[in-house]
Amino acid sequence: MRAALWFLVASAALAACNKGPQVDEKNASVAEVAQKVRAATAGQSLVEPGKWETKVSVLDVDIPGMPAQMAAQMKRTMGTMQEHSFTSCLTEEDVRRPKEDFFAGNNKDCRYDHFTMSGGKIDAALRCDGKPSGAMTMTINGSYSRDSYEATMAMNVSGGREGGMKIRSHSQSHRVGQCSAAEIKAKNEESKG
Repeated sequence: MRAALWFLVASAALAACNKGPQVDEKNASVAEVAQKVRAATAGQSLVEPGKWETKVSVLDVDIPGMPAQMAAQMKRTMGTMQEHSFTSCLTEEDVRRPKEDFFAGNNKDCRYDHFTMSGGKIDAALRCDGKPSGAMTMTINGSYSRDSYEATMAMNVSGGREGGMKIRSHSQSHRVGQCSAAEIKAKNEESKG
């Protein structure tokens, strides 16, 4: 779930560029997509740097075969996490030269079945081999403008201890202003370490 949230944030940041780069890749690694985006932007910002606020809403969770008592507990837990909001600071460097992990978190075992970003729309399907948590597939469909983004994500995890699960969520993100000096300093220290 954490990787999925990171992917949403990264995709939101990537897609916030209206009429910006056009990328259409099939059967591509995370590195290949990152390279295509860098080439398409030719050093220009993908998004407006600054502070972004993102709200993620869990639409539904399905865990086949889960005992009724555990399913009830999971629904209660998901109820308290139904909506999750957070802010992130994107520096000029973040938006000019995205790293490979900008798109898929730290999982290098991911490949895009397809990744299309053009004309205010984003459509992507990602497949990740997972150890020990099982394989994951994820789709993202959404729309974007220069300073905002919305998308619906569907994630399907197979295998692992739970035997599999499906999660569908919706994400909305928008730029809310400048990053503070402290946020920029922390971000720069994070990138050095």
